[in-house]
Amino acid sequence: MALQVLVPDVGDAAEVEIIEILVSVGDVIAKDDSLVVLESDKASMEIPTPEGGKVVSIAVKEGDIVDEGTLIIELEIATAVEPAMQSAANEKNTPKSVSDESQEVMAAQESDQVSPVQASSAPKEQIIAVPDVGGADEVLVTDVLVKVGDALEAEDSLVVLESDKASMEIPTPVAGEVLEILVEEGAEVKEGDALVRLMAADQTSDPSETASAQAAPAVSAATVEAVPLKPVSTPAAPQPVATLASSLETSALVHAGPAVRKQAREYGVDLGEVIPSGQKSRILKEDIQNFVKQRLSEPSSKSSADAVSGGIPPIPDVDFSRFGVIEMVQLSRIRKASAKNLHRSWVNVPHVTQFDEADITELEAFRKSQNIELAKTGNKITPLAFLVKACVNALIKYPQFNASIESSFDHMVYKKYYNIGVAVETPDGLVVPVIKDADKKGVIQVAQETAELAALAREKKLPMDAMQGGTFSISSLGGIGGTAFTPIVNAPEVAILGVSKSKMAPVYDGIEFQPRNILPLSLSYDHRAIDGAEAARFTAHIAQVLSDLKRLIL
Repeated sequence: MALQVLVPDVGDAAEVEIIEILVSVGDVIAKDDSLVVLESDKASMEIPTPEGGKVVSIAVKEGDIVDEGTLIIELEIATAVEPAMQSAANEKNTPKSVSDESQEVMAAQESDQVSPVQASSAPKEQIIAVPDVGGADEVLVTDVLVKVGDALEAEDSLVVLESDKASMEIPTPVAGEVLEILVEEGAEVKEGDALVRLMAADQTSDPSETASAQAAPAVSAATVEAVPLKPVSTPAAPQPVATLASSLETSALVHAGPAVRKQAREYGVDLGEVIPSGQKSRILKEDIQNFVKQRLSEPSSKSSADAVSGGIPPIPDVDFSRFGVIEMVQLSRIRKASAKNLHRSWVNVPHVTQFDEADITELEAFRKSQNIELAKTGNKITPLAFLVKACVNALIKYPQFNASIESSFDHMVYKKYYNIGVAVETPDGLVVPVIKDADKKGVIQVAQETAELAALAREKKLPMDAMQGGTFSISSLGGIGGTAFTPIVNAPEVAILGVSKSKMAPVYDGIEFQPRNILPLSLSYDHRAIDGAEAARFTAHIAQVLSDLKRLIL
């Protein structure tokens, strides 16, 4: 009876690729043995046979794109197998005397069938050569999977060959011991070239094996006639610890297909260290990926200098005194902390800077007029206070700038509060006090609080909690100069606004050029959390608010 095995339901994937064919025409396979390995863009899977039988034809080849219902393999089902198996199972469950078992063995020996013991041959040397490799004239030996002295079972892989189109494992057709390896990794070979010299195993059984066979339930002659099953190899004896460790290190004895081995080579993964999850301890691509993820998440054993630099080679220390007079000055605690924080942010955050300009002509006129009125109270409004309020207005409209990205990249943390950090220069270094709940404070209050925090910072009296909880930062160099710069994001924040010195510039109003006060803006942002278009809209919105203060009340 013939059985057609089709591609089953593979979930959402419309089409999948045949990456490996695990059987050959003529193979006799048992139920649930794997036939092929399919791979989609999300996972790979082995397709088992629903019934046992003999492979009559294979309708696909490696590299084919298939979908649900595609014919994979045609099997010839041996109808005599199931009754014989059932009989064997019944006999196994029924207690028998030793004399009964002896009679069954004698009956089997008297039948017309030739026993596996009688058919076996004496040990002999055998050369395993390169088989037909399709249209490829020459292929590359990418992996030699065995070594001299290895005891192999039939169908164990010897080498991995790779052409410009595919890679394939070459198995041994017989069991035996490796006497000589006749090829090296990197060598180019063609059909018929010798690969390995084996001493084929002597399959005649010893007395202990005969006794074991007598102690087991006998299989009827009808079963042997219906399906000429391959002789089942006995399990290899346990390897010494040293031999087993060596095998794991070379990844020679693992069960993995060519596609998986190629991926392991690309990633630099030793297959002997990977835990398999496929059927019959087969390593899948997902196992390689999980292994790499696990290794990347493990703490680094490198030196502290490498850990600080994220694995980047550090700048070497130089004895500058060889070239002239030097002076060694101890860094302040603030500068040490700033150096580490800035380095960490620069190494970990993919920085992009968006530049823009704001017309602050009207804003400056309004600010100066308000300062005249506030002179009696001793208060003064700085341009920074308007910048804080403009940034809060933009953060409310574009909340992704008031967020942080998780280290796992699974979630964005959107903050519903608006705490603006303001960089302040001190004799000991840069500090960033935070104006808490800036959205709930007016321009005058923001200006007063900014001045107080800056004074405390310069006097080294700034409390620690005054520098925590920031959601967005501003670095203003307007009082010093410059036309633009790239501020470093204060991670885990995702953006920082840099402000340079404003200048008068002629701006065309459609009729004539007018002198306008132009303020340069430099927005650095974390590209993992923010796109370029979003950054352009954000800076444009800040420029619009600074150009027209009425927008602050919208």
